[in-house]
Amino acid sequence: MHVVRDAEARELTKQNEKIGDSWVDKNLRNEPILNSSELLIHTKNLPQRLQRLALLPWFECWLQQLRTEKKSEHTIRAYVVAAKTFTMTSLPNEKPETWDIVQELRVSDLFTRCEPNNGRIDSWLNTIGNLRPATINARIAAITHLLKWLGYTIPEWIQRPTRSRSLPRTLGKRDLQKVRLAATRSEDPIAFPIITMMLDTGLRCSEICNLDLDDVDLDDLSALVIGGKGEKDRTVLFTNATLNALEAWRPIRNARLKSCVRKEDERSLFFSSRSRRLNPRSVQKLLDRIADASDIPRTRLSPHVLRHSFATGLLERGADLVTIQRLLGHANISTTRVYLEIGDQTLREIYHRAQSTPSLAESENESIIGNRTEKSPIIN
Repeated sequence: MHVVRDAEARELTKQNEKIGDSWVDKNLRNEPILNSSELLIHTKNLPQRLQRLALLPWFECWLQQLRTEKKSEHTIRAYVVAAKTFTMTSLPNEKPETWDIVQELRVSDLFTRCEPNNGRIDSWLNTIGNLRPATINARIAAITHLLKWLGYTIPEWIQRPTRSRSLPRTLGKRDLQKVRLAATRSEDPIAFPIITMMLDTGLRCSEICNLDLDDVDLDDLSALVIGGKGEKDRTVLFTNATLNALEAWRPIRNARLKSCVRKEDERSLFFSSRSRRLNPRSVQKLLDRIADASDIPRTRLSPHVLRHSFATGLLERGADLVTIQRLLGHANISTTRVYLEIGDQTLREIYHRAQSTPSLAESENESIIGNRTEKSPIIN
């Protein structure tokens, strides 16, 4: 969880006040001034923190709140989709409204519209009942945030569907060798450093795209991940294999840097062929080409599959869960614990390896028998 310090909190408050004042000037300039009794009608039920925003468009205010909480762009997009479907849901006695109208509702009007006991939540839940449990949980999480922002208590009868937790998909040793070989032979010079670094560090796709040159310490064989998932910073480690891959990538990076036109991309560690900062979509396209060259289905090769392969490899070689948790950047160790569920293939490999190794008792017996044989006289 991102901890907001006192100085940062004061700065965020000032920013919100400036934005709120600008919205007031923009949206209420041409509207009649409300007297105290009319203003009280709009603000009496709102939380105190929202009373000064009562007459402003709710959607812009809520977006600002999400950005203040440092939600990722991916999370904000998902929250907006859920909020859009929920706020547009009509009750039997209401006429359907378009999103253009709903998103311009005042905060006070949305407060009334989203009252948890008026039946709108029930109707909305019925519309998403055919989605996957994971998607339903994500939608409910978004609406929970919106309702809490409005000052409502989440009804206890809202139950999130349980979902079976599937084992992480990983690549076997043979497929990993194929992927590394395909990356080495790829015509795209960025393929080898990307694949090598992902398998060596377990970085998420977004994290490897956001890496700057200054974040990597080649002498210390480490990289600083700034603002990872949940806005958490952490240090990841890599080996000489990644060091060699990055050293080979450096002259290509410098050549592409000369064609970079965007100031914000100049410090990027990885540049695309268009001299821009690498993005997740480009990484997935790269992995699709590597999968084709490795004769592996594209659905089996993704940034997260490489991340899971990194974690399970550490676990098989004796690393403890706390170490893996810190390297992966998991907020909760229960997320890391899923790697304890060993797949059938790995279980078979460990079993046969253990069975082929003689036990301590067997080794002692063989040693004793051997000694006796050496001492026994040879009888013709």
